[in-house]
Amino acid sequence: MSAENHVKIAIIGSGPAGYTAAIYTSRAGLEPVVFEGFEPGGQLTKAGRVENYPGFINGVPGLKMMDIFQKQAQRFGTQIVPARVDSVDFSVHPFKLEVMKKTITADAVIIATGASARYLGLPSEDEYCYRGVSACATCDGPLYRGHEVVVIGGGDSAMDETITLASFADKVTIIHRRDEFRASQFMQKVALSNPKVQTRLSCIVEEVLGNEAGVTGCRIRNAKTGEMEVIPCTGFFLAIGHKPNSEIFKGQIDMDEEGFIFTKAGSSATNIPGVFAAGDVMDKDYMQAITSAGSGCRAALDAERWLVKSGLRD
Repeated sequence: MSAENHVKIAIIGSGPAGYTAAIYTSRAGLEPVVFEGFEPGGQLTKAGRVENYPGFINGVPGLKMMDIFQKQAQRFGTQIVPARVDSVDFSVHPFKLEVMKKTITADAVIIATGASARYLGLPSEDEYCYRGVSACATCDGPLYRGHEVVVIGGGDSAMDETITLASFADKVTIIHRRDEFRASQFMQKVALSNPKVQTRLSCIVEEVLGNEAGVTGCRIRNAKTGEMEVIPCTGFFLAIGHKPNSEIFKGQIDMDEEGFIFTKAGSSATNIPGVFAAGDVMDKDYMQAITSAGSGCRAALDAERWLVKSGLRD
């Protein structure tokens, strides 16, 4: 950053979307600055191994993958700032970002803050995170071929996870705290018609069980009878939604009731000219590393074109 703390493009957040946006904008000579936040590389750094990203024949640990992305961005001149953006002001231009009690101004901003999977909040859940506890069947389902797994949730996401897991696992048990599912009838029919799928309704997960090797089961309590039961499993999949990391943008950027940022059709542009969004913070449907990277590329190209059109591109 210059002495005046002004940047051409500020990228808020890292991960596949943020780093890809940085690679493209830095190669374009726009000297982007990435504010990584408190979780450099995003949630993918917690993934044990990424098997479905093209180019990594034998898979790659999520942490290593994000390190490669970061180094590639830095190779082209991206400046990485290991700090969180505390607040933004998009009502003025250049835009204002408050970072570590300093004001940074930017001609364009790319939001790539991601989304966090919702967890139950159990200590044992944290203990076995990525050692059997997962929030992505598409990512981790193939690891459980021939295993028994559970899915926590009752909406369409839970049914979708169940359908994916049933193509690999020998048995899938859906655990839901209510006495009926909230998922659409169609999704329920597809998921529950599979003979591999069983259900436990009106049940609350009390504890994830495991050992040094990982998850071995979960203890559930029937909310109506109080009866306890242990469900054997090696995979414990959460499907109770994601929380977009968009709090600091509320009131300035258009978003849905959950906090996912709206972008214009066929574009990464938000309702604020010069502000773009990429990755899971605006994509509630796919949430994959490759789709996030693709949207980061789109945001970078959109931002560069906007700067040119606005006469702000050197």
